[in-house]
Amino acid sequence: MTEIEQLLARVEGKARNTRPWGWTSLPEPVDAATVARAETVLGFRLPPLLAALYLRIGDGGFGPEYGLLPLLDSPPADEPAAVVQYLANRESGRKDPEWPWPEGVLPISHWGCAMYACVDCLDPQAPVLLFEPNADDADHAWYVDALSLTAWLRAWVDGTGWYEETNEGVDLAPWSDFRIRTTPTPAS
Repeated sequence: MTEIEQLLARVEGKARNTRPWGWTSLPEPVDAATVARAETVLGFRLPPLLAALYLRIGDGGFGPEYGLLPLLDSPPADEPAAVVQYLANRESGRKDPEWPWPEGVLPISHWGCAMYACVDCLDPQAPVLLFEPNADDADHAWYVDALSLTAWLRAWVDGTGWYEETNEGVDLAPWSDFRIRTTPTPAS
């Protein structure tokens, strides 16, 4: 069994035995057609591990705090689906250039108070970023939660994430690529 297979098995075990706030049950996984449809709407591919979570474990409803968002449609939770939230954030960023939303950064989990865990789907490592919009400006709203989705999931199953009571006061590093990823390139 590969390291990723082992991690998926651990995530699945925890997902079957714990419910995040607001979820009464673990939704069924999505099918490959739903992932393909989501990728078409988004205009980019999901990292393989993220796709595997939705395909093998459930359409949201597991993970830290409020859990993973549903991928394309909104099942029982009142949370918007990840794709819907991404599109809304991109549109909002176009309307308010002071708060741009980076292309390819998919919100996957809501923390409350408008904060989201997001996966940078354009980076091969698929880092997980924390969007904390309660800052004074967008330049101070993005942090690196984990260097990869793999590390983020391990922190959840191991109980070592920054959000755990035993880790109070952990400071996350600012995401230094925010302005690089949101500055419009001149038209050719």
